[in-house]
Amino acid sequence: MSEASERSEGGASGTGEMGFLDHLQELRKRIVHAIAAAFAGMLACFAFSQQLFEWLMLPLYRVMPDKSSMIYTAPHEAFFTYIKVALVAGIFLTSPYIFYQAWLFVKPGLYASERKYIIPIAFCSALLFVGGAVFGYFIIFPPAYNFFMSFTNQYISPMISMKEGFSFALRILLAFGVVFELPLVIFFLARLGVVTSDMLRKVRKYAILVIFAVSALLTPPDLFTQTFMAGPVIVLYEASIWIARIFGRRESKKKEESGADSE
Repeated sequence: MSEASERSEGGASGTGEMGFLDHLQELRKRIVHAIAAAFAGMLACFAFSQQLFEWLMLPLYRVMPDKSSMIYTAPHEAFFTYIKVALVAGIFLTSPYIFYQAWLFVKPGLYASERKYIIPIAFCSALLFVGGAVFGYFIIFPPAYNFFMSFTNQYISPMISMKEGFSFALRILLAFGVVFELPLVIFFLARLGVVTSDMLRKVRKYAILVIFAVSALLTPPDLFTQTFMAGPVIVLYEASIWIARIFGRRESKKKEESGADSE
């Protein structure tokens, strides 16, 4: 089957190309479903929001000076922080379904042979996202908080608000969650022929430079913490090169053609 016919079979219900308004309608539908799932997850997690917040802040509590505690500077700050915690927990809890909705929106543009993998791909997306956040929590939080608390002395004592503490933690978790999606993104770019393994190898040194630059922006300004973030991303980049080599459409096609020529 040719790529053109395979692509056309991947169109909306096999009836042809979707128009611009159809895409907007489909996008609206998927966003509504994702928001509804996140809201349901938030309601399910709100009863545990205080415990979840304490668990999230535990790496910070462990390195805070004695007799130090978090504060809130507005009457409503604690309440709304707990709501945000419940919302984020709900998003992580329902992330397989949310990613499933995202991939359903992309589904009409996929090849017919790829559409049957929507559910496994959505699950892998959620797994990578949650895995990245877990890595940030267990690997990045301890040295990062230890670095920031090192500025404490007899004249300076940390008074961290709930709002700011949660915002900092959330940025780190989301950053690693997004970064860990790299292999999946490369998989689809390779399938579409946008990138190849040779291309990724040629720009490797520039990619590593960008990775360390981004790590320096997202982590405390010490080499130890930056390496902890950059190291896994470089490993993911190297894995992405092999993913592009194995699953890349153009490279697969060239190999098939070269094999046919040699015969």
